[in-house]
Amino acid sequence: MKKAIVLLSGGLDSAVVLYYVRKKNYKITCLTFNYNQKHKREIESAKRLVKLTKTEHILINIELPSKSSSLIDEMKPIPRGSSTKINKIRIPTTYVPARNIIFLSYALSYAEAERADNIFIGVNAIDYSGYPDCRPEFLRAFKRMSKLGTKRGIQGQPVDVIAPLLNKSKAEIVRLGSRLDVPFEYTWSCYKGEERPCGQCDSCRLRAKGFKEAGIKDPLT
Repeated sequence: MKKAIVLLSGGLDSAVVLYYVRKKNYKITCLTFNYNQKHKREIESAKRLVKLTKTEHILINIELPSKSSSLIDEMKPIPRGSSTKINKIRIPTTYVPARNIIFLSYALSYAEAERADNIFIGVNAIDYSGYPDCRPEFLRAFKRMSKLGTKRGIQGQPVDVIAPLLNKSKAEIVRLGSRLDVPFEYTWSCYKGEERPCGQCDSCRLRAKGFKEAGIKDPLT
């Protein structure tokens, strides 16, 4: 059985990816990162999802050097409003410097050590917040780097990085999740860790847009 690493935050997109990979009969290891974000609601969601899917789960605690993100710095408020597109240059304060580079690097190291064939990540470049490390250009560059910088890569057996949701709208992601029987009630997208989603942050707005356009009710709201 082929092995796969799934980056599982506990959010909507990563949950859909987990259930997508599960259908393909991989032996799955999920990696979740605790990087001192303001709340741990997503991490708790990730724990529920791996329990439901009976997959291996590794929680990695890391200390990021930068506190510039409003997802980490308690003194910086979570912004309200619509998404900031990448071509406007200004990146939202919720951007965590090099987060996906760091996460994918951990996953690549683990995949090579454990002889996993693929890494799956739930990044999306259609309905997203404008983060530079969610774009197709970034993923192509990371793949090239992984081929050049790993033993498996130079031996002609590189670990592949797959982003099955990259070119899907949020509505398409919700519909796919529905077909895969993803328990949406166990996912968490809100940037705030309150009892209910705030409905105002960028992540909440994108999630609401997806469910509305898909014609499916979000169990969290």
